[in-house]
Amino acid sequence: MSIGSVVVSTLTRTMHSPGTKPEDDPAKIRKSATDFEAMLIDQMLRSAREAGGGLIADGSGEDQANSSLIDLGEQQFAQALASSGGLGIAKMVVAGLIKHADR
Repeated sequence: MSIGSVVVSTLTRTMHSPGTKPEDDPAKIRKSATDFEAMLIDQMLRSAREAGGGLIADGSGEDQANSSLIDLGEQQFAQALASSGGLGIAKMVVAGLIKHADR
């Protein structure tokens, strides 16, 4: 099973209640795809930070409150980036879902 079909089936299941079709609500498709892209961007930022390439290069002196604040900042940045076009992942997911819905 390809990653594309996994993404399509996962997003389709989470976006719609049983009996509805994806083409019925294009705004919901775009919102879900944007949220998916934001989640991927957030994971990339978190991985970069944990590898020492994030906002705090050496990670020293990072307490729980600071870590939570950085996590929240990364999530908000990822959401803002995805909402403004991001890396183009949401656009590809929407195109795939619409193509899949036409079958």
